[in-house]
Amino acid sequence: QVQLVESGGGLVQAGGSQRLSCTASGGTFSSYTVGWFRQAPGKERDFVAAITRSGDYTVYANSVKGRFTISRDNVKNTASLQMNSLQPEDTAIYYCAANTNSDYRQPTSYYFWGQGTQVTVSS
Repeated sequence: QVQLVESGGGLVQAGGSQRLSCTASGGTFSSYTVGWFRQAPGKERDFVAAITRSGDYTVYANSVKGRFTISRDNVKNTASLQMNSLQPEDTAIYYCAANTNSDYRQPTSYYFWGQGTQVTVSS
C-alpha cells in the first residue's frame, strides 16, 4: 500500500505558474500509474493528467493540454505537475492518485489518494 502527500499549492495570479509535487511512501512507487485530479467547490472530481509507471506515456485533459506537464522520478518516489498560464477556472483542490491499471481518466480506477492541496488562481 502506498501513501501519497501533495505539496506546492497556494495562491497565484492569473497567467502565473505553480508546481505541485506528490511524494509517495510505503510501497513500490514505480509499480503505479500516477494521476492528478482536481475538484472545485460544488463540482465533481475531474481528471487532469496521468503518467505511466515508467513515465513513457502521458495523457492530459483537453482543458490543460499545452499548459500543464506531468512528470515523475521513480528514484525519488515523486510525481510533479507543472502548471503554466494558470486561469481562475483552474482553482480547485488538486489530488494525486495511484493505480495499477490503464483506465487513466476515471477517479474510481485509482486505489490510493493524497489529501489534496489547494490551488487558488486570482484574476
